[in-house]
Amino acid sequence: MAANWLVVTGISGAGKTLAIQTLEDMGYHCTDNLPPSLLPAIASKMQDGAPMAIVVDTRWGESLLQAEASLQALKAQYPLTLLFMDCSEEILIRRFKETRRPHPLVHEQPDLVQAIRLERERLAPLRAIADLTLDTTRMRAADLRAWIAQEFALNTARSRMRIRLISFGFKHGMPGDADLVFDVRFLKNPHYVPHLQPKTGKNADVLTYILRDPNTQVFQQHLYNLLDFVIPEYEREGKAYLTIAIGCTGGRHRSVAMIEELNRRLESQGYAPTVDHRDIARREG
Repeated sequence: MAANWLVVTGISGAGKTLAIQTLEDMGYHCTDNLPPSLLPAIASKMQDGAPMAIVVDTRWGESLLQAEASLQALKAQYPLTLLFMDCSEEILIRRFKETRRPHPLVHEQPDLVQAIRLERERLAPLRAIADLTLDTTRMRAADLRAWIAQEFALNTARSRMRIRLISFGFKHGMPGDADLVFDVRFLKNPHYVPHLQPKTGKNADVLTYILRDPNTQVFQQHLYNLLDFVIPEYEREGKAYLTIAIGCTGGRHRSVAMIEELNRRLESQGYAPTVDHRDIARREG
């Protein structure tokens, strides 16, 4: 289900925080714990057209009757989806005990079971008008992320996993935040070709020299096959960011060229990577 605007509500402990974090990773502008009385104010933001997700629940202690009316009015004007998240009482009790977080209605009802039941009663009007109801009783965190991603994908590069590509020189140290690191020091080095040495891997002549190395084609094929497998698996598990680093000796020729080539390939697949040639400005070989 494609949705430009989404309101998430439901029982505390059912996974609303994880849902809103997943939506933010997908490219939505997100607001958690919006006071119900401010719902009418979001209409102006909806006119901007940007994808938006908002969590409205019982944490503010305000009456939800006005929220019900406001949501009905907004749904009449905009393609708004209301998602209600629920969970069994037994699992909610276990989650609260495991996290040791207080229930939002603990000040009204110190008994956890009674607080859960009171909240369910107060949220009943919103559940009644929900477009979707999701029971997370048997869901793992990865399952919930996958469900959210499938139901509310924006079908844009921004909504996909964010990929960062880094070229670097091993002589200057490995990047500490890389998830995947590849070493291309086995490829022929343009540094030892006098007319190529001052140039970088972004130069067409340097790229041509590197691509003529038979090992380059073999490396690229193995690299692309690996990434074609692991990137969708990372996305399926809910990974929001992936950093891929390719290193050579100095970080100016081979690694730069390979990152540029990888960037073009990922862009052709609908991703929008960011590229960081960390050591390209260094003059060492």
